[in-house]
Parts: sequence; structure tokens; C-alpha cells
Amino acid sequence: MDFALTDDQRVIDEAVRRIAARFGDDYWLARDRDGAFPHEYRSAVAEGGWLGIAMPVEFGGSGLGVSEAAVMMHALTDSAGAMSAASAVHLNIFGPMPIVVSGTGAQKKRFLPPLIAGEEVCCFGVTEPDAGLDTGRIATFARREGRGYLVDGRKMWTSTAQVADRILLLARTTPRDRCRRSTDGLTLFYTELDRDRIEVREIPKMGRTGVDSNALFIDGLHVPEEDRIGEEGEGFRLLLHSLNPERVLVAVEAVGIGRQAVARAARYAKERVVFGRPIGQNQGVAHPLARSWIELEAAWLLAMRGAWICDHGLPAGAQANAAKYFAGEAAFRACERAVMAHGGMGYAKEFHVERFLREVFIPRLAPVSPEMILNYIAERVLGLPRSY
Repeated sequence: MDFALTDDQRVIDEAVRRIAARFGDDYWLARDRDGAFPHEYRSAVAEGGWLGIAMPVEFGGSGLGVSEAAVMMHALTDSAGAMSAASAVHLNIFGPMPIVVSGTGAQKKRFLPPLIAGEEVCCFGVTEPDAGLDTGRIATFARREGRGYLVDGRKMWTSTAQVADRILLLARTTPRDRCRRSTDGLTLFYTELDRDRIEVREIPKMGRTGVDSNALFIDGLHVPEEDRIGEEGEGFRLLLHSLNPERVLVAVEAVGIGRQAVARAARYAKERVVFGRPIGQNQGVAHPLARSWIELEAAWLLAMRGAWICDHGLPAGAQANAAKYFAGEAAFRACERAVMAHGGMGYAKEFHVERFLREVFIPRLAPVSPEMILNYIAERVLGLPRSY
């Protein structure tokens, strides 16, 4: 077994870190305060060619794997940008995968190049207020009309919809009571986010204010038939192509935030002198940070194993979910310990670790809760009876 990054992966890590370093503490603190989308940062990532790291070469992407994408996203979050840096570009990496896998040639040519070049921003409309993780219960409905569809419904926690040009939208096309399984009868569309027909209402939240989260109210949205991805009723299955890679990316993003928090706390603990000695000389400060270093190292290895499994086309559900769970918990503890190591100054915005703590809740909560991951492992890996 070789645990080292390849030469190409080291080049990716170094190049992405150079971009991230151009947007320091002051930039991200300002986005946390004013809530403005980090357009300059996203443009820099796009100009570097990184938005298409996992997209096909023939459409302007790099054609690389989950492992390389994981290296990239870890480098972006192990920076002052933390989760805001990841979320500004996250959906671009594997969100369009249903288009890559099941889109027609014309759709790929029409949809992928603008995404890869950073000329268009897309958002992801799946979760609903009354469905949550129970995707089979979504109620947004796409009704056939001529050579297209009329869509009505609601979506929740749709990130970047304030600035998005298009939406990857999951809607029901067959009533649930006429389907054998709850996840049948769902259809996937990639279409224009028509603001005359979609009200985008931002959700005020505790962190990552520079990357918006929204409630969407869809009223009579016309979707041309050529914007449907795959066949009617196959939407849920198409989404599965991106689920495990996304869990791996969320895991490495959490690791990056945790490592950034620990590094800042260790630096502060060496510089802060109380009772005539650095506070890092006290084991009560040093040991929690050391434990977090160990936990984050283990989380990184678990995530990269999940990436390797994805890249080799093997079943990755258990490892990808486990990585997301373990990394989310380890990163949360790391950020909490970083705040505590700073003492009262950990509560001050000028030291930034309180911002990391607020943002690190995201990889714990999304895209699937820790409890649902434990349910998955209990049922699918351990063979225990389903609990819900």
C-alpha cells in the first residue's frame, strides 16, 4: 500500500493552495459580515481550470478522479476560507455527474462547458420542507404540457440560488401512490432558473453567510423536454452517481477545516504566554490539540480510501458514508478545541476560529445526518434490522 500523494496530486495540492492563499482572513471575514457571494474567489478557481477537475476532457474538464478532486477540495478548506471556500465551488465538482453519465451528446455540449469555464453557476433543487432526507416523499410535481413540463412546488436549503443561472431539479412526474417504490416516478431536469417563476428566498443562518442557502417557491415553471436528463422516472437513480463521491468530498473538506483550526490553535498556544510560559506547554492545552491531529489524520486516510474505492468502480457506500461521519465529528471536535485553546479570544472574530466552529456544523449535518449514516452502516454493513 502506498499512502503518499502521486506527483500529479502534489501538483494539484500546491497549485490550489496558491489560489486559496490569495484570499486571506480579511477577505473571508468580510464575506462572513456582509454576506456577499465570493465571486472573485470563484472566478480565480475557474481561471485555474479547477471547476472541471472531474469533468470530461472533451468539454473542457480535466477528466480526473475522486481522489484528485478530494485533494483539491481539502486544499481549499485548509485555508482561511474554510467551508465558505468549499461551498462556493462544491456543486460544480460532482453535482453535474448525472449529465455526464446520462445526458445526451447535445446536452453535454450545451450544459458542461459553461459550468467548467465558470460562466454559469448551478444550484441543486432536491430537498423539500416536508421531505428532508426522505427523498421519495418530495411533492414538487412536473406535469406534461406539450413538448415540455410545468413544474410547481417548493425546495429547501438550495445553496447558491441567489447567484445561480441554472438548477438541477428533481421533481415527481408520476404520483407516489402509482409507484411501486417511493423513489420511482422522480425525474431529473437541468434547466434555467427562471426568477419570474421561481421565488428565491434566502435563509438567514449561523455561518457561511457568503454562500447563500435558500427556500425556493416554484410556480408554473416551464421546462423544455430537452432539459430533462435521462428518462422519466429515473431521476433518483441518476442522482446516485454523485452521492458517494460527494460524501468523500464533504469528508476531506471537514478534514481541511479541522486541520486549519488545529494549526491556528497550535500557533496561538506557542505565542500566548501566561504565568511566565507558553500555554501550549500545559498538557491541558496541548493534549486536546494532539488528539485532534490524530483524529484528523485517521479521517483523511478513511476519506482517501473511499476516494480510491470510487475511482476503481467498486461499491463505495460504506466507506464514503463512514468517512463523512468520522471526518465531520473529528473536525467539529478540532474546531471546538481550537476555540477553547484560544480562551476568551477564541470567541473573538479577529482570531477566526469561532467562524470555523460555526461553519464546521455543515459537514456534520449535510448532505446526510450522522444518525442516518449510522443507520446505513447498521443495516447495510452489519446486517441489523432496519430501524425506520
